[in-house]
Amino acid sequence: MNIFTNLLSLQLLVGILTGLGAGYLGSFMILKRMSLVGDVISHVALPGIAIALIFKVNPFLGAFTALFLAVIGIWILERKTELPSETLVGIFFALSLALGILITPEPELLEALFGDISKIGPVDVFLTAALIAVIFFTMFRIYRGLTLSVVSKQLAQSMGINVSRTNFLFLFLVAVIVALGLKVTGIFLTGALVIVPAAAAKNVSIGLAGFTRSAALFGGMSALGGILFASHFNLHPGPIVVLASGVIFLITLLFKK
Repeated sequence: MNIFTNLLSLQLLVGILTGLGAGYLGSFMILKRMSLVGDVISHVALPGIAIALIFKVNPFLGAFTALFLAVIGIWILERKTELPSETLVGIFFALSLALGILITPEPELLEALFGDISKIGPVDVFLTAALIAVIFFTMFRIYRGLTLSVVSKQLAQSMGINVSRTNFLFLFLVAVIVALGLKVTGIFLTGALVIVPAAAAKNVSIGLAGFTRSAALFGGMSALGGILFASHFNLHPGPIVVLASGVIFLITLLFKK
């Protein structure tokens, strides 16, 4: 019983922290009209996870490495080709998914696609807490520039803001939260953990500050409720967390501003 309780506590900590970060970043992805990017970019992690499993290292490291390289590639190509980020992410998505399915060991493929939070340990909690702290600290530093660039790229540049660097840092943070979310909801559902709580927050928020805070809160609530419900009924947590966020979204429709 103690082992079960301790494991559930670790799952809740990782889930809530990841949900808070995912919801907060998701609010800016909605503002930047990048809602589908969070869903698509998660698939880019699959080859990294496959290589990590083959060489028996932490799948997070493989996922994050693949995502980081994809973010650099998208950022460079966006500047060189002037293609929108959605198009470039789509290209990386198709190639990465094909390669990942080809090389991922079959027994671990299901875990990579849908996540397995039951295998987390104290190291995962520490890593998640540290990276969520980095996400919020970095967002605090780039908040003004990111917000202005959403309103007008030209306005932000005229005020001395390096829009290209700000966008790169934001994409980098998206890669971090997607890599963390893979353990909770897996490749197929991580995008929903980023977008659905933020969409729910948009229903009930007026100001930008309230929107971002509500998105983070709804992300944490989705993880908390989903993991507790899944644990009680012995279900896989990943899909339940996403369904919990969907329930919150439906409830917020009743109070839509």
